[in-house]
Amino acid sequence: MTRLAALSFVSLLVLASAAHAEDAPRSIRLNQTGLEANGPKRAVLADASKTPLDWTLLDASGATVAGGKTKVFGDDTASGEHVHQIDFSGLRKAGDGYRLKVGAAESRPFALRAKPDGKLTKAALSFFYQQRASVPIEARFVERADLARPAGHAPDKATCFDLADERGQVWPGCDYTLDASDGWYDAGDHGKYVVNGGISVWTLVNAYERASVLKRPGALKALGDGSQALPENANGVPDILDEARFELSFLLAMQVPDGKTLQVPVGKQKPVDGKLKLTGIDASGMAHQKIADRNWTGVPTAPADDKEVRYLYYPTTGATLNLVAVAAQAARVWKTIDPAFSARCLEAARRAFAAARRNPEIYQLGPFTGSGGYGDGDLTDELYWAAAELYATSGDAGAEKVLRASPLFLAAGDISWGSVGALGTITLALAPNGLKPAEIAQARASLTGSAGRYLSDDLGQGYGLPYAAPGYPWGSNSSVLNRAMVLGLAYDFTGEIAYRYGAVDAMDYVLGRNPLDRSYVTGFGARAMQNPHHRFLAKQANAAYPAPPAGVVSGGPNSTNMGDPVAEKMKGQCKPQTCWTDDYRAFTQNEVAINWNAPLVWASAFLDDTAK
Repeated sequence: MTRLAALSFVSLLVLASAAHAEDAPRSIRLNQTGLEANGPKRAVLADASKTPLDWTLLDASGATVAGGKTKVFGDDTASGEHVHQIDFSGLRKAGDGYRLKVGAAESRPFALRAKPDGKLTKAALSFFYQQRASVPIEARFVERADLARPAGHAPDKATCFDLADERGQVWPGCDYTLDASDGWYDAGDHGKYVVNGGISVWTLVNAYERASVLKRPGALKALGDGSQALPENANGVPDILDEARFELSFLLAMQVPDGKTLQVPVGKQKPVDGKLKLTGIDASGMAHQKIADRNWTGVPTAPADDKEVRYLYYPTTGATLNLVAVAAQAARVWKTIDPAFSARCLEAARRAFAAARRNPEIYQLGPFTGSGGYGDGDLTDELYWAAAELYATSGDAGAEKVLRASPLFLAAGDISWGSVGALGTITLALAPNGLKPAEIAQARASLTGSAGRYLSDDLGQGYGLPYAAPGYPWGSNSSVLNRAMVLGLAYDFTGEIAYRYGAVDAMDYVLGRNPLDRSYVTGFGARAMQNPHHRFLAKQANAAYPAPPAGVVSGGPNSTNMGDPVAEKMKGQCKPQTCWTDDYRAFTQNEVAINWNAPLVWASAFLDDTAK
């Protein structure tokens, strides 16, 4: 190690003494960070009783301040438990030390907050600073000195991959090198990806754009200049945009220079004898899929200690459309903040849009050791999203034509890195653009319709969350939080409080109201996740490395892709909401990622902004 090897024995003792025994799970589950005094208040009890049970709510002095009967939900498929729901929303007195009791079962003490403190939003956004590549992470900007580290991949320069992939296919490489410095490490590894960087930066910028368009002074202040501990936090630009721009710098640098012909697989190919057919294309303006290591590094490995050779991996249509979308969004948002940067982004978006239209079917097909794939066989949603962003920013006639021809025009649906159509509809519903008022109303109605379906899911879940799936996917917590974003926008558009309450339910689930009685966000709650799969935040793997900072969300339960050493042993042994372990080896369950923390920032900022 570099700096970490020099940690003194005394420092290690101090770090070790800071650790504490984890609180035992309770049968009464609720948001472990407390509840809004003027908002909804729900808890869930795991109990076999088929009839309602008496509950009481005690204040800090032990006096009974509320009581009632539990609502028997019954057998809950997702958790595998028989559960009761407790609603004590009628009590609105702020204070600390409240406790719920049902027979012998008792909750931990919890608070009812009169006003949000903003700590979760700030901590969740700080994760992105700590994922920065090519710059040192400074002690003055993080919560503990051991989280500081030297710059990794500084500079982050690479040429195209020109070796054999896992199938033995030799790739031809290219005759140029790009400096793809800056940006965020994607997850627990050292790869940086245009696909996934796109949705992550979009979500952060959209949180700001929502506050700006809807004129929400509280949110603008919470996300504004000086709100974060950042090197740029006194430059007159909102800090959330400073952070997003650091990723945009990387994304813009991944664009193929003009005049370059590259050999790539065209179309939806299947390997023949392990090989793909490569065709020469004019790749000018396209975006490389990723810059990443030749081989996986071990856990732990600090970024500065990564000795693997870095490569650019061939450009894809999906990456190119991601670049179009976020560059166009940035051109709109930075138009008055930094006109020169705005113009640069718009030019990049237009070049990339032309390149994607020229090369509409170049998919991520190569199995490359050392980095994730982010392969996507359906780019209909990426094309719609890109066209929506470019049209909203510039009124581009070509983008409008593509937009109106899309089967996704003004539609909504679930959001993930591989399903981004709703992002285009969100922009058309929110940002000023040239659509007719009736079309903007239709976009808002589509999003509100999705939110209504999420509320229906909420009613059908024992743990009362706006998410229902027969199996929980990799990154299920981000699925829940992305739904919270749509619910939040539905509340913004309609004023109907039920949508906001659905977003509260999503956050309550992530922060402790779940069958594992677990907060999936580090540093928040009595039983917060502590051991993510991450190459630097890896104290469980090696005591010389730091524990994670507060504000990092785990991917969460994963019952559909149980491919790590921990999860493999759980196959067939756990219900969807319980297929999770707080273990750094459980990368399918407990990895962290930028596209999971981004909706945490959005949802937390929204709830803070709209709290009464």
